[in-house]
Amino acid sequence: MKSFLLIGLGRFGRHIAMQLNAQGHQIMAVDSNEDRVNDVLDIVTNAQIGDSTNAEFLKALGVRNFDVCIVAISGDFQSSLETTSLLKELGAQLVVSRAERDVQAKFLLRNGADEVLYPEKQLAKWAAVRYGSSHLVDYVELDANNAIMEVPTPENWVGQTVGDLDIRKKYGINLLGIKKNGSVSVNIASGTVLPADGHLLVLGEYRSIKRCFHL
Repeated sequence: MKSFLLIGLGRFGRHIAMQLNAQGHQIMAVDSNEDRVNDVLDIVTNAQIGDSTNAEFLKALGVRNFDVCIVAISGDFQSSLETTSLLKELGAQLVVSRAERDVQAKFLLRNGADEVLYPEKQLAKWAAVRYGSSHLVDYVELDANNAIMEVPTPENWVGQTVGDLDIRKKYGINLLGIKKNGSVSVNIASGTVLPADGHLLVLGEYRSIKRCFHL
């Protein structure tokens, strides 16, 4: 369990709060809008109404004590930039800030952000890869060359074992798990039989995965 300081409770910030809450983390939520703060009271550990560009207000929150500080302010880049800079000046351990444009990402990184979230760009890339492929269900990018992808079991693989297919040697990819009926099994052995109604979670280079599954 980690402790989070979440600043900015618009739609994006609220969704982050919901996901962190579902994972059991502690969340201190902050926004200058009272209604937004009231809307998240049931999914955060604590919440305060305040101006995150005010150094004294941030200092009173004890930013050093949080494992991660997320700046999810949208529509007001000046406030986002000032908040990011102040958090770092006050000794925040890890500052993650939201950007809406490339130039914003550059300024945030130069002014204290350790990492930048760029939801529109990241989602656009995900959508292009996901819907630009015929047999891809989901994917997680690891770097420019490697990814974890979820794909339906190929028809000619159904009923065969992992050992029979020798996937790693033949295709250069690793089978991490099998997803079926919403559950994932990672207990993969050479005798594991691949199901007709399941999805495979595979790890490897983009080109190897695309070639193997004709994406």
